[in-house]
Amino acid sequence: MCGIVGYIGSKQAAPILIEGLQKLEYRGYDSAGVSVYDGELIQITKCRGRLMNLECKLTDSPLGGSVGIGHTRWATHGEPSDLNSHPHTNTNCTISVVHNGIIENYLYIKEWLKGEGYTFITETDTEVVPHLIDYFYNGDIVDAVMKAVNKIEGSYSLGVLCSNEPEKLVAVRKDSPLIVGLGEEENFIASDIPAILNHTRKIYLLNDREIAVLTRGGIKILTSEGKEVIKDIYNVTWDAQAAEKGGYEHFMIKEIHEQPKAIRDTMTSRISKDSDEVKLDDITLTAEDLKNIDKIFIVACGTAYHAGMVGKYVIEKLARIPVEVDIASEFRYRKPIINGKTLMIVISQSGETADTLAALREAKAQGARVIAVTNVVGSSVAREADNLLYTWAGPEIAVASTKAYVTQLIAMYIIALYLARLNGSMPVEEYRTIRDEMLSLPEKAEELLAKKEEVQKFAAQNFMHKDIFYLGRGLDYTVALEGALKIKEISYLHAEAFAAGELKHGPIALIEQGTPVIALASQEDLFDKTLSNIKEVITRGAKVLAIAMEGKKDAEKSVDEVIYIPKTLQLLAPVLEVIPLQLLAYYTAVQRGCDVDKPKNLAKSVTVE
Repeated sequence: MCGIVGYIGSKQAAPILIEGLQKLEYRGYDSAGVSVYDGELIQITKCRGRLMNLECKLTDSPLGGSVGIGHTRWATHGEPSDLNSHPHTNTNCTISVVHNGIIENYLYIKEWLKGEGYTFITETDTEVVPHLIDYFYNGDIVDAVMKAVNKIEGSYSLGVLCSNEPEKLVAVRKDSPLIVGLGEEENFIASDIPAILNHTRKIYLLNDREIAVLTRGGIKILTSEGKEVIKDIYNVTWDAQAAEKGGYEHFMIKEIHEQPKAIRDTMTSRISKDSDEVKLDDITLTAEDLKNIDKIFIVACGTAYHAGMVGKYVIEKLARIPVEVDIASEFRYRKPIINGKTLMIVISQSGETADTLAALREAKAQGARVIAVTNVVGSSVAREADNLLYTWAGPEIAVASTKAYVTQLIAMYIIALYLARLNGSMPVEEYRTIRDEMLSLPEKAEELLAKKEEVQKFAAQNFMHKDIFYLGRGLDYTVALEGALKIKEISYLHAEAFAAGELKHGPIALIEQGTPVIALASQEDLFDKTLSNIKEVITRGAKVLAIAMEGKKDAEKSVDEVIYIPKTLQLLAPVLEVIPLQLLAYYTAVQRGCDVDKPKNLAKSVTVE
């Protein structure tokens, strides 16, 4: 969840490191720091707080040198402080390390190293790493890193700088993302592509336990046993400007407005009016394979889990295959029944979500087939799954997911259509109806975004409340969960989502005079029942904003305000009705003065369990 960047070349390293960290601050912003070799010594500047604090320090006291490493932190072990900030070093500051992940056996290593005479000054797990490398160092930093990581348990990506061998920058990863960038007489490491995209589009994607040795003139990739690996270069095709704000006040509102394009891009080449065939890229699942599948698990975390809930509904409805949806962090511990007749679909925006990866590996170990839905090309989930479906959302920088979520929904619909066509549970006429309506969703999303002032007005009138509740039935309930999560994430307002039919079983006790309630009422089959639930909360004093389908004028008679989504199939309503919920979260956070793109205690890619 932390951000790592490293540089070796002929230019000044510090400005390049800061530029890279600016692109990675969404991965953690408790503290930041850089190490630069100045020709004689490793010089370190680090401090608590946002990256701007580090920039101010470096303006007052610049660091000179052409090789260095940088870090922006999301704290796990040790509170955010100057001392606990990365980089960390050995005692005499000849070895400097930045780290993303968790060293699970750090206490054991720490006690052992104390017995060898080493002293520690921080509360972090990371500090054991430079001391461990120092213990094994005998004039060869690569060999020392190899020996050190063989002693480490847990997840890590590491960047290592050694003043005795300043012509090398060493990097290694396990269960935590790290890429290597290839430049002209300069090379880079980073946690994510945007950090180095202004300098190179050529990268290596490291596999677990692979070690990269960077010099100014080249890169070697080694196995944990020291054997050289020949890797293909991955060429980044998306524009660097896609990771910039482009005139918007925040990344989140920019990414909300990018959803029509993201929806369109994710459907392109998969479904089209010219064909009754669903194309799932390189997924090779056949009708015969599908006959042997008796259950599907959808496993994910957070927002992706909510997309999976929609996936369960549409797969069961269209393909008539039993589906279970699990939170990835809970999945392994309930000992799920998995075998060769199991299909697992994992969903992860980053493709590096630690709990989701662990569930994927557990399923494969038990003989299941795994399809991954992810937004990041070459990510760990993408490489380890049997089959793969990319969501073409483009880079998503804001911590709170928006366009990644709607593209995950589109992926779920496409998979459901594919399975339904494959097993013959859907007539071609029904398929065409759903397909054609899906293809119209980008334009309808644009139409809905034009109504953002209505949402902004409601947020301005209700941002001061301490509680807000979301209600829905069926698919609307799954979207209510996502809406509540969004407003919690970025506005720190207490929000809860309830299945509307469950109100009378307890939650209605929470409703007070003036309590804002967001009621989702897009499902035609459940509309009248939802209206009854709305009346129950209004009777207790709630102020209700309803999200309903165009034409459902009855909603206006019962609630304070209504936002109408363009008419679509009720099956597809989640793609549209989540947009006003995202806008509501955004405008509420702005009204409350919150840091929209970097909410407290959160980071974009959760690479620890």
